[in-house]
Amino acid sequence: MNTIIFLIIISILIFVHELGHFFMARKVGIKVEKFSLGFGPKLFGFKFQDVDFKVSLIPFGGYVKLAGDSRQEYKGRSYEYLSKRPGERAKVVFFGPLFNYILAFLFLWAVYCIGYPQMSTTVGMVMEDMPAESAGIIEGDKILEINGVRVKYWPDVLANIKNNVVKDRVEIKALRKGREIDFSIIPVKKEEKDLFGKKRRVSFIGIAPSNEIVKERYNIFTAFGVSLFNILKLTYFTLKAIVSLILGHLSLRESVTGPVGIFNITSEAAKYGFSALLHVTSMFSLALAIFNVLPIPVLDGGHLLFLGIEKLRKRPMSEKVEQRITDIGFGFILILAVFILFNDLIRYGYWDKINGLLIKWHTK
Repeated sequence: MNTIIFLIIISILIFVHELGHFFMARKVGIKVEKFSLGFGPKLFGFKFQDVDFKVSLIPFGGYVKLAGDSRQEYKGRSYEYLSKRPGERAKVVFFGPLFNYILAFLFLWAVYCIGYPQMSTTVGMVMEDMPAESAGIIEGDKILEINGVRVKYWPDVLANIKNNVVKDRVEIKALRKGREIDFSIIPVKKEEKDLFGKKRRVSFIGIAPSNEIVKERYNIFTAFGVSLFNILKLTYFTLKAIVSLILGHLSLRESVTGPVGIFNITSEAAKYGFSALLHVTSMFSLALAIFNVLPIPVLDGGHLLFLGIEKLRKRPMSEKVEQRITDIGFGFILILAVFILFNDLIRYGYWDKINGLLIKWHTK
């Protein structure tokens, strides 16, 4: 079942991406010859309005084949890709990531309308010899306020406690068996790395959440605003994380995942229901959109870079130079993909299982 869910999510992301290219190509008058979901041998398909729609064997990708999209095939006809102005071609390239970005927002909006599963503010564990235990907090206490600020979900609890580095105490109001209790706690100050790999001082009191799940739900209009704010915030954090990776503040090994990681994440999300899966799909769609506009040859961002250079020079780069740069980009993506695959196999324990099977097979 998890494999089917994973393949459905991957297919949705790819289909929407290619639909963006397809939509804009038709809009600017470029003939679309093929629309493929997947690579390799054709499994099934149909032809509609001179477009060959098909589903192919290898699900990790897809493509839209445009008439005259290479210099070898280009014959100067008005409906060919290379006959269009750089700006029109750039629209065709950009609309793939744009459709993924729009999908990410729409799915997130749906999530907040349906209800997003969040951990409640109920304490599930109190660590020994930590400030919370000394103050008298026990398992089952429901935290209502921290330093006078109302908290609704566990991430709010975590953020308000960790960010309490200026004050000497954390003032907590909790609910225990229908009775409100106040706690004044002196936290432990520690140093940890944030999402972007930078060290910062944070406060700890020694509590962990319970397994209680509550739904964060809004009406359709409020959900629109919440989703828009969150999608913009996530875009900022993603771009900042990419910069941190480039500068070496973040570990590539710990911060990036591929198909194996996506499979594990979607499998975990499936345990929490449809809205959790929708949320995960939204996040992957956002990541795909941003990754694809990076100025790396082979990616959509690389094509946009070439088109920008063509616009400035009033003529395209030489085919030889463009091919060399594309080959370098392809090599980089290939090395990155292999690294991420092996890293995921090790991170999620599959490498040990593979080694175990190989040892058993070798000793037979």
